Amino acid sequence: MLQIAKYCASGNDFVIFHAFEKVDRSELARLLCDRQNGIGADGLIVLIPHEEHDFEWEFYNADGSTASMCGNGSRACAHYAYRFGLAPKRMVFLTGAGVIKAQVEGAMVQSDLTPPVIVNQEIMENGMKWWLIDTGVPHLITFDSDIDHFDIELARTLRHRYNANVNIASVNPDGTLRVRTYERGVEDETLACGTGMAASFYRAVQEKMVEDKTRVFPKSGETLYLGLEEGVITFKGEVKGVFETLWRL
Repeated sequence: MLQIAKYCASGNDFVIFHAFEKVDRSELARLLCDRQNGIGADGLIVLIPHEEHDFEWEFYNADGSTASMCGNGSRACAHYAYRFGLAPKRMVFLTGAGVIKAQVEGAMVQSDLTPPVIVNQEIMENGMKWWLIDTGVPHLITFDSDIDHFDIELARTLRHRYNANVNIASVNPDGTLRVRTYERGVEDETLACGTGMAASFYRAVQEKMVEDKTRVFPKSGETLYLGLEEGVITFKGEVKGVFETLWRL
């Protein structure tokens, strides 16, 4: 029997549990994340002990592939770790992208993401200018005044051409952002993507479209608070534990 929890962060949902050793859990991720035959989630997060930090994570996409980083996942697993006594309110843990600092205050969780890296600022596709930014995982970002129509087929093509997640963003009149994301591993648009919002926010700051602190709204409609402090993107929002259960292996 496996004791697991399901968490939701800004529309991204995750199955989370903790274990004592690293093993390949790709097949388990596919099983648990399956929305018809499993619990259903965008990803699986497994927390394991670490000698220097509060814990280390293994992150799997719904298709069983691994990812170095997930912004919403970092907040969800931080809340889980605090709730189950694996870490204090202020914690440090290791991801494939590097060390992440997080802070839990009730339902609100803030993660300080790994420093963003601009890979390419001069990509032209479908008549639009795209930036490729790595915020733990690579993201293509373009801005459009109308993002109500998201061309999923174009996103799917670009995802494979650049091996990156694909984001379309717009700046609201009040200086806030809207972002929609097509994610690798899920292979579809998701309700939210933390690293995608972070990458879109970072480009907007670099091009002076927004201030260095603003609110960002993903497709789920929830409110995220992003900031840029000394080159580090802070990412804050509400996290919700959906349920806990025992899973028979």
